[in-house]
Amino acid sequence: MLLNLNDFASQIEEDVEVRVFIDVTAEDESREALKDKIEEVSAVSSVEFQSKEEGLDKLIDSLGDDGEVFESLKDENPLNDVFIVKTVEPEDTITVAQTIEDFNSVAKVEYAKETVQRLFSFMDVARNVGLAIIAGLLFTAMFLIANTIRITIVARKKEIEIMKMVGATNWFIRWPFLFEGLMIGVFGSLIPIAVVVFGYDYLYTEVTTRYPTLPIQLLPVYPFVIKVSALLILMGIVIGLWGSFTSIRKYLKV
Repeated sequence: MLLNLNDFASQIEEDVEVRVFIDVTAEDESREALKDKIEEVSAVSSVEFQSKEEGLDKLIDSLGDDGEVFESLKDENPLNDVFIVKTVEPEDTITVAQTIEDFNSVAKVEYAKETVQRLFSFMDVARNVGLAIIAGLLFTAMFLIANTIRITIVARKKEIEIMKMVGATNWFIRWPFLFEGLMIGVFGSLIPIAVVVFGYDYLYTEVTTRYPTLPIQLLPVYPFVIKVSALLILMGIVIGLWGSFTSIRKYLKV
């Protein structure tokens, strides 16, 4: 979920732009001067010019059959020439837009201020919630594995005492429990891996089939599920080893 959310956020952020409408009275020289001044803004990554003819053509194309109504406007095009401005960081959009508003030859600037602010706020909250959920799941997994190892330690306490009496080193005693924790972590990751592989494949198929024109796409099934599966196994191993090590150190004092 968090990976798709980050990808979704990246796609949305890449589409955030500032549209600078050029004054209809501006000459070519003034327009070029405006472009140079916009490019000098440190937070700006690119400036693309779109003529009013191109803007009208895009409008007509976007409306499909209904766009024919606007064909008559080609002789007296009411639109403005536009500079489409992209920022280095999406969060700079508002600052850049406010800076450009004061430049000469600018008729107006559009950047959907409220939408941009709400979008970034939502993304921050969603990412934080996702991280909190992951942290909670990790803590729960560590707790369960640690308790499982503790139960094993209690059951084999007599055996451990005998091993220490005959001169077994601390690490010799630790290894079986560390290996057990590792295996618990690996096998424990198999269920979530199965859920991810089959669940995500089903979700991806449903979304792409039902909503083929959706502007925001899910990550492809492969290599997404392979990366997530590898990550889950690695996390299982780390959590298993950590749970085993802390249980042995804290409760057996070996």
